[in-house]
Amino acid sequence: MSSRPIYLDCHATTPIDERVLNAMIPYFTEKFGNPASISHVYGWESEAAVKQSRDILATAINANPEEIVFTSGATEANNLAIKGVAEAYFAKGQHIVTVATEHKAVLEPCEYLESMGFEIMVLPVNQDGLIDLEQLEKTLRHDTILVSVMAANNEIGVLQPLDKIGKMCRQKEIIFHTDAAQAIGKIPLDVEALNIDLMSLTAHKVYGPKGIGALYVRRRNPRIKLAAQQHGGGHERGMRSGTLYTPQIVGFAKAVEIALAEQETENQRLTELRERLWKQLSTLEGIYINGHPQKRLAGNLNISLEGVDGAALSLALQPMVAVSSGSACSSNNVAPSYVLIALGHPEKLAYASVRFGMGRFNTVEEIDKVAEHFITTVKSLRSTSVVIC
Repeated sequence: MSSRPIYLDCHATTPIDERVLNAMIPYFTEKFGNPASISHVYGWESEAAVKQSRDILATAINANPEEIVFTSGATEANNLAIKGVAEAYFAKGQHIVTVATEHKAVLEPCEYLESMGFEIMVLPVNQDGLIDLEQLEKTLRHDTILVSVMAANNEIGVLQPLDKIGKMCRQKEIIFHTDAAQAIGKIPLDVEALNIDLMSLTAHKVYGPKGIGALYVRRRNPRIKLAAQQHGGGHERGMRSGTLYTPQIVGFAKAVEIALAEQETENQRLTELRERLWKQLSTLEGIYINGHPQKRLAGNLNISLEGVDGAALSLALQPMVAVSSGSACSSNNVAPSYVLIALGHPEKLAYASVRFGMGRFNTVEEIDKVAEHFITTVKSLRSTSVVIC
């Protein structure tokens, strides 16, 4: 039986940590109650577990437990934040600012609002993936109601200057939202120090379960209003109705708790793995790092190659390693990464890119094996000029 590929796609999702799974299991079996059923012990057990989890997540970002609204993931949290602000603050203004390299879960809600009459300003980024703060400040107006800038990019791992953006927005009394799906548990996040008003989170990027996330909603200095996007039951202070999924919530909190406890040592280890991989790959000619070389997630390495198609390379690598290609292929439709295009890459180079997402369970031996296989594969593809999708 052949072994499975080495998994280096941790920005897509991560395997659930066994410690997280063990924390969840009792809430699937003997502690299965509905946390809203407060007339018996089954409900009390689940209610207590949800409360404890809410406390853990709030502490992780220096928030109050009441400011944590559970959702099905970061996509729902982004939609609730962006559409919720748009509807609640419509009378104040209809101008919203975001960035070209945001996740589609931010860009598409903004496009929807644009079709409804809102004015959406999508800012470009520099070649390193960072936004131009002076340009951002010039873009802000008296009728700007929201700025949405992600903490860590899902493709190139770039870390935006949340502290400076938050300070700018607070001074101008503009709501600041950040999609921190890739950042939670990996970099320090403090909503008070960073002046963040809304923050989207998810569990499955940090070795927790899929299908659970949260939105931090500031309650004081200033209090942020949101129009609910899902009704029926009044759960989560009326912001997000639906029976709370206790096992997932417990797993989310446990995953974040572990990640925070191990954050410093894990970031150092992942940085060493990333640099080890890059040192070996950089022996190839015509290879480039995408995004800022230092201001990025520790486990992220996104590269482009001359003379190789990214999709062809991804397919050729599959028996050995699972990674993401910079091109999206479906039927006869092939599209280069819009994030890399936003960095100013020509389409040909944007197609020929690969994202390595290293994680908790990767080893030095795996990195060396992948590097050797990658170099051999690239040289083979270049020699045969294979271009497929």
